[in-house]
Amino acid sequence: MNQQTSQSGGEPIVRLSKLNKSFGTLHVLKDIDLSVTPGEVVVIIGASGSGKSTLIRCINGLEEFQQGELEVDGNPLKPHGKATKALQKIRTEVGMVFQQFNLFPHLSVLDNVTLAPMKVRGWSREDATETAERLLERVGISDQAAKFPTQLSGGQQQRVALARALAMEPRLMLFDEPTSALDPEMIGEVLDAMRELANEGMTMLIVTHEMGFAREVADRVIFIHKGEIAEEGPPETIFDSPQAEPTRNFLSRVLKH
Repeated sequence: MNQQTSQSGGEPIVRLSKLNKSFGTLHVLKDIDLSVTPGEVVVIIGASGSGKSTLIRCINGLEEFQQGELEVDGNPLKPHGKATKALQKIRTEVGMVFQQFNLFPHLSVLDNVTLAPMKVRGWSREDATETAERLLERVGISDQAAKFPTQLSGGQQQRVALARALAMEPRLMLFDEPTSALDPEMIGEVLDAMRELANEGMTMLIVTHEMGFAREVADRVIFIHKGEIAEEGPPETIFDSPQAEPTRNFLSRVLKH
C-alpha cells in the first residue's frame, strides 16, 4: 500500500459529484460521487460492463457525461463534452494507460516517448530524449529504445506506454485494465512498474481485474455494480469483510479462480 498517502491530504485532485453518463437509453453511470486526494491510489473493481472503464474515460474527457460535476486538478469539465481550455489542461496533466498499447507503429520506442513532450510541452529534443531514456530505464526496457513496437512483447509495449504517459510529468495517472490484453507471463512485469509508481507517491486511479494487486497497492478500493458505487473502503475491508451483497457475490466468483 502507498505509504505516502496519509501525509498527502489537501484538496482533492479529482472530484465527481452526482455524475451521470448514458449511451443512448443505457444509463451507465448513476450519481457517482468520488474524490481522490494527491498521492492516493484508488483501485476500481467490478464486473465487466459495470461502468468502470467509462468512469475512467470521463475523468480525462474521452467520454462525455450528461449530468453532474467533474473537476480534475481544479479544472472543471462541462456536461455534454464541450471543448474547453480546462479539457486541454486536464489532458496535459493526466496520463493514461489503456488496455491496448496505442503506440505509434512507425516510430521507435524512444520516439514514441519523446513525441508528446516535444509537441505539447515544447521541450527540446535533447531534454525530451534525456527524460525518455531515464523513464525507459525506470520501467526496465532501456535496451529496447531503438526498436519498433512490433518488435516488442506485449508486456514491453505496455511498459513503453507507461513511460510515454510519465514523460508528460502528469499529476495523475489513470489505468484502464492495463494488463487485460497481456499473456499471463507478461502481466507481472507491468504490475511491477505500477507498484513502483505507487510506492513513489503517484496519484493513481486504476481499473483492474487483478485482485491480489488491488489488495497490495490500493489505499482505497471502490466496487462498482451496475453503474453505481456499491461499496468503498480500505482493501482489507473490501476483500476480507465486504458489507454489500453485490460485493460479496462478485468477490466470491473472482477469488475462486
